[in-house]
Amino acid sequence: MPLVFYLFLSKGIYHYSNLPILTKNVVPVEQVDVHKTKVTFDEKLTILCFLGTDVQKAEATLFNLNETIYKRYYQKPFFQIIAIVPEQNKGEMKPILDKLSQFTDVKGWNFISAEPVAIDQMFESLASPFKMDETQFSEYAFIVDKKGRLRGRKDDEDTEGGRLYGYNMKSVAILKNKMKDDIDIIYYQLKKSAEKLKRRQRKV
Repeated sequence: MPLVFYLFLSKGIYHYSNLPILTKNVVPVEQVDVHKTKVTFDEKLTILCFLGTDVQKAEATLFNLNETIYKRYYQKPFFQIIAIVPEQNKGEMKPILDKLSQFTDVKGWNFISAEPVAIDQMFESLASPFKMDETQFSEYAFIVDKKGRLRGRKDDEDTEGGRLYGYNMKSVAILKNKMKDDIDIIYYQLKKSAEKLKRRQRKV
């Protein structure tokens, strides 16, 4: 195992001992959720995305995210995906969820309805360099940790300035080679934290 982990390090997969916090105070889901579904960032590892009102545009990116990320992690503890949808067209997203359910257990998918102003506020709270389009769609998915903080990279070699705030859902390569690796880092951290807590409890 030490040799395997060294190989991971040498390839740059575990480039960080701790995946950096880029933004501390992402607007809580409860604050934008029109229907008060009790979905929350608290104690969850969340993949957050913004679908907008163009169903076809949303569908293409969600299937990439589902196949590449969701299917790999949905059985792991704490994992969930939150998709923010304008309240006016939440019903139009149901066929997408129905299609996903034909191939996947969709228990970890959460479609949250929000008003346009609230969606803008949540997206802006990420403090990323990205913009939503006129339909309130973003092609980027974001990693939000158990404390509601945006996680990402500070020295990504392919990003100007090095800061990687989100992962382009149109690119399977980015989802596979960057988002997957960064999620793995967080799970590695969680495992180490749990082991450390157990050792402390034994000493008490």
